[in-house]
Parts: sequence; C-alpha cells; structure tokens
Amino acid sequence: MKFLEYTPFERINDFLDHLNLGECTIKGCLEAYSCKHTGTDKKLSLSLEHEILDYLGQSSGSDSSSPADLLLSRSSRKTLIYLMLSLYHMYPDYDFSAVKAHQFFTEECWDSFKQIFDNYLFEASRAWHEVHGDGLLLETLQHALDEVVKLSECDIYSYNPTSDADPFSESGSIWSFSFFFYNRKLKRVVTFRFCCLSNLAGEGFIRSPLGFDEDGDIFDDMDM
Repeated sequence: MKFLEYTPFERINDFLDHLNLGECTIKGCLEAYSCKHTGTDKKLSLSLEHEILDYLGQSSGSDSSSPADLLLSRSSRKTLIYLMLSLYHMYPDYDFSAVKAHQFFTEECWDSFKQIFDNYLFEASRAWHEVHGDGLLLETLQHALDEVVKLSECDIYSYNPTSDADPFSESGSIWSFSFFFYNRKLKRVVTFRFCCLSNLAGEGFIRSPLGFDEDGDIFDDMDM
C-alpha cells in the first residue's frame, strides 16, 4: 500500500487536526492509499491470507452459518486484506489479527455514514461554517472523496472493534469512528478516522469513574 497525497484532503485535515470545542476536542484525518503492494506488504498480505485460510479450514466442520462465510470468496478475502493493510499503515505499531478484525468490519452505505457524520460531527460542522462560510463540511468532504475515489463506485466499510482490539482509543477518548472507501476499479482506499477527546481528562478533572477522589467519601457532606 502506497500513501497518496491529495490536495482536496489538506483543507479538511488541517481543520480537523485539533479542533478545540471547549470541553472536548475533535480530531480527524483523511488518508488515501494505493492497493499496489510496496515494501513488506506482499509478505504481510500472504501472512494474512494464510491466517484466514487456516481459520476457514477450522470452521469448515460447522453446520451453522458464521462470519467466516463472508470470507469464502477470494474477492472478499482480497478486500479484507486491503482493509487490513490500510490499518497496518495507519497504525504500524499495532498487531492486528485478520481473523479477529474481520468480525469488526461492517459494510455501510453513504446514508449510514452521513447519519453518523451528522450526529457526531454536528458541532464540528457548525465550526467549519463559522470559519469558512462557503458550504457545509459534509459537502466539502463528499466532493473531496468523489474527486479521489469516485463515491458512486466505492464500497464503504466501518471498523468498530471492541475496546481490547481498538487501536484508536486514546486517553480521554469519548468516541471514535473509522471508515474505509474502497474503489476496486481504481485499486484505491481512502480512510477517514475521527474521534472526540475529553479536554477535562487532560486537565485532571476525571479522577475516577464516578468523579470522586479515591480517598473521599461521597457521603461526607450529607446529613445522615
């Protein structure tokens, strides 16, 4: 996978690099990759393929359908490997398991992506309009994606791992999302990850899950 630089992404990435909204900060990043293997990609893709095939072999005796059924076709396995290679390039220090990760990928559509975007990046969109005043953030993102990967030809995936398999989690993380826009014809993947971090956690306001000092008694100020 080769990282590709595209001017349409720069404006959005600069805006979402560290968007302070008071009690929280929004961070987001768009990256484009060519599906052409470079460096250690070929060796890694073969390793992922063997891992998947071993898993399918172990699951072949099961009568009931399972997530493994989605990997029976070579095309599906190839797509998963491209998505996995994108994850490795995004987070080179994290050891992903293809067998485990495929259970966290979900095929999406533009409408489902738009709903998440509108719900979670509402404040960011309002800040974008205040700063730029020339259209909506979602519209700008859509035009940029269309220019780079042609949205009408893309398969869209989200990656929603459990907490123990989440490379995106950071201290003070409130929520995070990762989307992949894959164009088979262009052999290109665009990743879009965005998260919300609590500024209060960074300032030491969050001391325990309930917000009380470890040595304090929540009943100290109550008349019993």
